[in-house]
Amino acid sequence: MTTPHSPQPTPRILLIDNYDSFTYNLVQYFGELGADLTVWRNDAFTLDEVRALNPDAIVVSPGPCTPTQAGQSVAVIRELGPSVPTLGVCLGHQSIGEAFGAQVGRAILPVHGKTSPVRHDGSGLFAGLRDGVTVTRYHSLVVRDLPPELVATAWTTDPDEEVVMALRHREFPVFGVQFHPESIATEDGMEMIRNFLAEVRAFQAARAARVGEAGA
Repeated sequence: MTTPHSPQPTPRILLIDNYDSFTYNLVQYFGELGADLTVWRNDAFTLDEVRALNPDAIVVSPGPCTPTQAGQSVAVIRELGPSVPTLGVCLGHQSIGEAFGAQVGRAILPVHGKTSPVRHDGSGLFAGLRDGVTVTRYHSLVVRDLPPELVATAWTTDPDEEVVMALRHREFPVFGVQFHPESIATEDGMEMIRNFLAEVRAFQAARAARVGEAGA
C-alpha cells in the first residue's frame, strides 16, 4: 500500500525496438524519470513472452519501415493494448493506427529533421503544455481516416494537408505521437514522457481500486 508520502513504485516498461537510432534516446528519457526498462527487438520475442514479462507499460519505438514490416509491433498493440498502457512513437504511432483500423499511407509532404508547431487538446500526454508546442518530425507515412475508437489529440498543418500528430484510444490506455518527444529539438518532450508515466500510474490505481471493490 502506498500513502501520499510514499515513493512512487518503479514502472516496469517493455520497449519494443524497431531497429531505430532513436530507441536509446527513449531509454534515456524513461530512465531519467525512474522507469525500469527492458528492450526487445521487434522480431525477437513472442506474445506469450510479453505476457510472461507482465510489464506495467509498453513503448513501441520509431523505425525505418512500415507497420506491417515492424515485427510483432502491431500484434502487441492489438492484443495487449486493452490491458497494458502503451505509447507508440512515430512508427509506433502508425502501428497503433494499423492495429485499430486507421489508414496508414504516404504523406503528401515527407519530413525528415523538421520542426513543426502542433495544436493539441491539452489531454493525456499534453496535459499542462502550451498549445503550439514545437516538435521534431522524421516521417514519410501518416495516419489518416481514424476509426471511431481512435481520437486525434494533436495536429499540424503542412502545405497540402492537416496531419494527425497524436492520438489516443477512446477506451484503452493507448497513446501515439507521430513526432519524436525524445529529440532534443522537441519542446517539452520530457514532460510528454512524464505525462505518459502519469497515465500508467493512473491506470494501475484504477485497476487496483476495481480489484479492491471486487474483493470487498
